Amino acid sequence: MDSGGLGPARSGPSLLMVVTEDWYFLSHRLALATAARRSGFRVTIATGPGERAEEIRKVGFEYVTFPLDRGGTHPRSELATLRALTALMRRRRFDLVHLVAAKPILYGNIAAALSGGPPVLSAIAGLGYLYLGGGAGRLALRTAYETAFRTLVRPKRSARVLVQNSDDAALLQRRKMARPEQIVVVTGSGVDIERFSPSPEPAGSPIVVLMHSRMLWDKGVAELVNAARLLRARSVPGFIVRLVGDPDPHNPASIEPEQLRRWSREGVVEWVGRRSDIPSELRRCHVACLPSYREGAPLSLLEAAAAGRPIVTTDVPGCRAVVHDDENGLLVPVRDSEALAAALERVIRDPGLRQRLGACGRLRAEREFSSSVVHERIVATYFEMLEMSRRR
Repeated sequence: MDSGGLGPARSGPSLLMVVTEDWYFLSHRLALATAARRSGFRVTIATGPGERAEEIRKVGFEYVTFPLDRGGTHPRSELATLRALTALMRRRRFDLVHLVAAKPILYGNIAAALSGGPPVLSAIAGLGYLYLGGGAGRLALRTAYETAFRTLVRPKRSARVLVQNSDDAALLQRRKMARPEQIVVVTGSGVDIERFSPSPEPAGSPIVVLMHSRMLWDKGVAELVNAARLLRARSVPGFIVRLVGDPDPHNPASIEPEQLRRWSREGVVEWVGRRSDIPSELRRCHVACLPSYREGAPLSLLEAAAAGRPIVTTDVPGCRAVVHDDENGLLVPVRDSEALAAALERVIRDPGLRQRLGACGRLRAEREFSSSVVHERIVATYFEMLEMSRRR
């Protein structure tokens, strides 16, 4: 285990945040870790090995890496992950542990139990991979995941489970994985409403439909491509579908880069790969779209709402937590290219509708999705867990 970047001890409760990858911490959890530090926590970040460790160290966090094969199932590599997390928790004796995503939650809860039982917050960013499909591997992981919750989370009064939508909260209760009082619902991981601010939509044509996401089949990329074909067949004028994001080779649902290039060569969509300046991407688009099969609360849609862009997305867990139909966007049935094309045609042809939906999205972002609102709730949960642990 690499422990580079460990700083001197300071007063205040110690918090370990375990995240799968360094880039994901920087994009989705850095602001929360900063809020926790401002509230007096000594924060240590642990991720699998990556290429952006120095960025984490430069912002002043204690940082360690541990072995993690995010998409693997080999017993030897899985045991190495468990051993490394257990050793870290035994050595450092953290006051509180925050686990993000499936494998950190599974192995982190076991490690916490083996190392003396610090209170654990298990943050579920979404249950899409575990509950969208079958197969022996997925079933085994789902069984292990649910067993861990029932034996290591549900019995502990100080344990909490953080979910991003009410559908996931209901699933946890239905599967007897957590008690109602253990579940904390916040919509997303918080969006910077200063960085993502409203701007006038670009004048003239084409109307740009932006999909910002990992390029995965279960994000609905193929349905969006088919919807774009339908719109062209109907001679809907002056639009382009822009795909921003890379495939994820560690995810079984990843789309091959050559397939994305074929779609681009066909002219039905424009795939540009990963972009770091997402506020700029939103300023140059007219509509945000994510026809996903299931989400937690997708950051790309939260950012689009904050930027005042109308959203077209699917009526599935996570997406409908961000979008209220005909209020700040349009909801369509999942895996339905025809319905998706119809909704996109509405917003492409109607600038007044785009303006109304976008303005409502910005209001919701300010009231519900902003980093200040979300992080205040999570940090309050940290202190609640510490207090319950002290009483115990």
